[in-house]
Amino acid sequence: MKRVTHHDRDTAYRVSDRGGDGPTICFVHGSGGSKDVWKAQARLSDQCPVVTLDLSGHGDSDDADVPAGPEALDAYADDVAAVAAETGATVLCGNSLGGAVALWVAVARDLPLDGLVLAGTGAKLAVADALREALASDFGRAVEMLHQPDRLFHDAPSEYVALSRAGMRDCGRAVTERDFETCHTFDVRDRLDDIAVPSLAVVGEHDALTPVEYHDYLADRIPDCERAVIEGAAHLAMLERPAAFNAALTAFCSRLASETK
Repeated sequence: MKRVTHHDRDTAYRVSDRGGDGPTICFVHGSGGSKDVWKAQARLSDQCPVVTLDLSGHGDSDDADVPAGPEALDAYADDVAAVAAETGATVLCGNSLGGAVALWVAVARDLPLDGLVLAGTGAKLAVADALREALASDFGRAVEMLHQPDRLFHDAPSEYVALSRAGMRDCGRAVTERDFETCHTFDVRDRLDDIAVPSLAVVGEHDALTPVEYHDYLADRIPDCERAVIEGAAHLAMLERPAAFNAALTAFCSRLASETK
């Protein structure tokens, strides 16, 4: 594990590199998560260097003393920009909140990018009132709500579900609630025309949190955006169907490589 210092805090990240000559990809986790959600994407490191990070207050990273909403979004974008600059990453791949952060970096940060992968996310990420209420008053119930069928998972192995629950509890109520409240305020529908790099919107076919139509919207409104649907998966498609997710990502990165030659 490595760390980069910026804005008076340290952001933890991990690099997997087995000699791949593709673009370096920086993976950004979602609400209540950590870099561990991308373990299966380390398999791509013989094709592309893989970077995974913990956003502020998650995993091994220091926290930023900011409230939910635009200030938290800015802090998370600072984390990603710092790690990307440190590692030379030119492709961002974000899931859920991480997709919102990746979108915000693309439209609001002066970071050179070659591509953007938006996985289980959207240009607007309103959160259901019942989940927001549970996050504020009964964290255990909120965790269970997120692990109901076709939310985080469709039909994942039980050990994946158990690890996901444990990871969210380790992150804690305060940070997880901040994440979801930040999602709730997020809206870049009027900024999608500003995205000037090839993009991929990828979604699990059963994702009830950020459904397929969210990704249709991204594909229709980002100037150069493809869409891919991962069969047999829900919100955490990269965990539930890693081979299919990685295949979609490999095809996208191959396209980027051919276009930059």
